[in-house]
Amino acid sequence: MIRRVRRGVPVAEVARGACVSARTIWKWLRRYREEGLRGLTDRSSRPHRLARRLPRHRLRQVVRGRTKRWSSLRIASHYQLPVSTVVTMLRRLGLQRLARLEPPRPAVRYEHATPGALVHLDIKKLGRIGRIGHRITGDRRSRVRGIGWEFVHVALDDCTRLAYAEVLADEREHTAAGFLARALAWFRAQGIVVQRLLTDNGNCYRSRVHQAVVTAHGLRHRFTRPYRPQTNGKAERFIRTLLHEWAYAQAYRSSGWRTAALPRYLTYYNTRRRHSALDYGTPADRLAARL
Repeated sequence: MIRRVRRGVPVAEVARGACVSARTIWKWLRRYREEGLRGLTDRSSRPHRLARRLPRHRLRQVVRGRTKRWSSLRIASHYQLPVSTVVTMLRRLGLQRLARLEPPRPAVRYEHATPGALVHLDIKKLGRIGRIGHRITGDRRSRVRGIGWEFVHVALDDCTRLAYAEVLADEREHTAAGFLARALAWFRAQGIVVQRLLTDNGNCYRSRVHQAVVTAHGLRHRFTRPYRPQTNGKAERFIRTLLHEWAYAQAYRSSGWRTAALPRYLTYYNTRRRHSALDYGTPADRLAARL
């Protein structure tokens, strides 16, 4: 717009060509004359003055009351402020929850040096596929209701991140025990002798049938703390990767098509997909190096 005006094109004609008003053309022309090209860059839409902005000493009072673990209502009544103002300021400062006042807990990271020293087990429930769903089409009005669920059982080696998974019909004790036996056989075929297991506190993992398989293979079984999924974080992260790169990565025609794609994805995950936690190597590379 500025170039056309400087070449002598009338401002009204430039405004019609740019679908803006002549006043807008004059505004940008004034900025260009005063500041040059720097005046044509984007600026913040925030007003220069905020007539109703809360004074700084009031803001300090709100923070001081919150550090005493006062509620928004108590802070507002004590400092003679509207409750809506206190709530807005606490939300803006990220102090709307009392947990934000506590220092963040340091992340406790661990990694076993030997393959098979610890294997993580977990289960993720997936909705069955009757046709291409809303995750692909974006249309939530046409759903296939009552089609049921299926469950992907996963096993992940802590040292190498080598993964094994199956899509099964349920998460009952006999199903989980059978999956464990097959997972141990698969790891044994890769040269990994499993020594310990880590699972959550699900009923299938605490059942006698599952414990019989654990005892028969001479394994030690550990459970995570209740309501603490971070303890089994590697399995949780692997499930998230499965959902993103396999379960919802493309439009499957049915659940059978998705299940058939799982072995191919596991081969890719174990042999070709690079992991930042493994210094950008693959689980197969880590396994070869450690064995």
